[in-house]
Amino acid sequence: MKKISLFSPVILRVGLSLVFLWFGANQLMNTTAWIGYIPDSIVNISSLSAQTLVHINGVFEIIFGAMLFLGLFTRFAALLLALHMIDITFIVGLDATGIRDFGLSIATVAVWLNGMDFLTLDRFVKKDTYQEPLA
Repeated sequence: MKKISLFSPVILRVGLSLVFLWFGANQLMNTTAWIGYIPDSIVNISSLSAQTLVHINGVFEIIFGAMLFLGLFTRFAALLLALHMIDITFIVGLDATGIRDFGLSIATVAVWLNGMDFLTLDRFVKKDTYQEPLA
């Protein structure tokens, strides 16, 4: 069972990355469906249109979701995505959507805490820093 448990952080990292990639791509392909999620206060503070903010958010989620998928700068990507999700959770509030986002936030924090796993590009770039988890 020890060998199979090595896949746990990989599955978590890849699964979360696919969520971020899906949301990012969906925001770029169907921007108008996401405009309603942008608070007016953010539009007023930034002086950018809601559409532009959705595009920026979509690109952010695609870039860092891809980094997470590849395991490239895993901790950095996971930290930014976790902070992003925590912010979204506070903006949405604690309704059904907010609770789901809270769960994604905590899962992304777990990836950040774990760092590289045995299938990340980070492991191959930094060969001497990867350590297998203890039994």
